[in-house]
Amino acid sequence: MSVQFILSQTEQGVTQIILNRPDVLNSFNRSMLLSLRDAFEAAGRDPAVRAVLLTGTGRAFCAGQDLGEAMPTTDGAQLDLGDAVRESYNPLIRTIRSLEKPVICAVNGPAVGAGANLALACDIVFASSEASFVQAFSKIGLVPDSGGTFFLPRLVGLARATAMMMFAEKVSTAKAFEVGMIYQVCEPGVLMETAVGAARTLAAMPTRGLWLTKRGLNESFSNNLDTQLDLEEELQRLAGRTKDFTEGVTAFLEKRKPVFLGE
Repeated sequence: MSVQFILSQTEQGVTQIILNRPDVLNSFNRSMLLSLRDAFEAAGRDPAVRAVLLTGTGRAFCAGQDLGEAMPTTDGAQLDLGDAVRESYNPLIRTIRSLEKPVICAVNGPAVGAGANLALACDIVFASSEASFVQAFSKIGLVPDSGGTFFLPRLVGLARATAMMMFAEKVSTAKAFEVGMIYQVCEPGVLMETAVGAARTLAAMPTRGLWLTKRGLNESFSNNLDTQLDLEEELQRLAGRTKDFTEGVTAFLEKRKPVFLGE
């Protein structure tokens, strides 16, 4: 994994993944995207990791695609944006949504384009009061990617999502909280403390149960009621077979705090 563009550290069951191109507002080039996906996959494989926290360095969370990489070269060659979405952005979003551990995002500054949609793909989003979200694609004749057309209308409704995307509106974190885009707004000085604390709380919870909850939410986007009820039956059966369920019930009956192992 490139330590130049992505930083990663693990402590108390939480892997922090940090976007690290502050000189260009953490905008993505291909190498950075591949490194980011590698970091998530490594966290997914590590049994010691039970939650992931994503954030950025500097004054921005992520400005989206580095447009310099998308411009034609001197020989006229141009990046095929469809290929870029298929090879880099789509696999990253799929990795986050299929990660069998909770993913928290701490949006420390502007989240623009693919950067905004990367944040929305995470399970729980905390944001600095000085941050903002912009679906900037229409300003350069593109369409939202990185799952934006999927997640945003489900979070805020079709009418708001359409306006945000077509007008490329800058959405404050206060507005994002009001319309249901994010979970919590924090003052800049306590954002990371709050997000890390939440990640550590999740890391001490029943990891398999959290994943089964996440799986249920993922599949609810396309299921009808009957299918979803059947899925809940299946997921509850699986959860009931975990060691953490046994520990949770035992601790309740013994009137003590449970010690979950994520199994």
